[in-house]
Amino acid sequence: MKPDTAFKNQTALITGGADGLGFALATKLHSAGVQVCLLDINAEKLSLAAQRLGAGAATYVTDVSSVEAVDATIRTVVGKFGRMDILVNSAGITGKTNLRSHEVEPADFDRVLALNLRGTFLTCRAVLPHMLERAYGRILNIASIAGKEGNAGMVAYSCSKAAVIGLTKSMGKEYAETGITINALAPAVVRTAMVEAMPEEQVKYMTDKIPMKRCGTLEEFATTAEFIVSPANSFTTGFTFDLSGGRAVY
Repeated sequence: MKPDTAFKNQTALITGGADGLGFALATKLHSAGVQVCLLDINAEKLSLAAQRLGAGAATYVTDVSSVEAVDATIRTVVGKFGRMDILVNSAGITGKTNLRSHEVEPADFDRVLALNLRGTFLTCRAVLPHMLERAYGRILNIASIAGKEGNAGMVAYSCSKAAVIGLTKSMGKEYAETGITINALAPAVVRTAMVEAMPEEQVKYMTDKIPMKRCGTLEEFATTAEFIVSPANSFTTGFTFDLSGGRAVY
């Protein structure tokens, strides 16, 4: 498989694709000849992302926590491009951080789970029937080291990402014989706008736990994620890949 031709003519849907991890992977896939469809709730960021990617990128303003919005967008994408090969669930928020659990507002907890967990479930639910029709698909759910080990001060985020890992394991088993692989990727700290918005003491707490003593890069993330959604990744499903600088080694 040649890296520059493996994805040609495929269609990829990337939630949270306007910036951060989602956009980094969108850039990688777009350069490999994939028809990239970016979903995000921020119309202005989506417009800028499309300009940066150039010709061929499609954008859809979508609230992934809304079943109606997700179903409508998937129908539009499949109707336009005729296929759905890759889904990447990168949309996510941390919520308020650097708080102990008794200080967390229930509304904030619910908001984090609605986007990070419900949004992942809804997009998978909407895309899977189209992948089943063609007996092929690659789904990548972006989890976090917080979902494996828990981060103090981030109870809502840690719970949501642990649930994403559980969802991935269940779905991976359910569709293991269909030609569809469903995996997760658990980064430690990658310097994105979401991380930059956290209190510095929260970022230091997370980074200090990384044996490499540095953050991951967007290029490192995109390179790993590109393999996970590639045709070459045909015998791994229900698995959570590591991108943690040695923090998690299982």
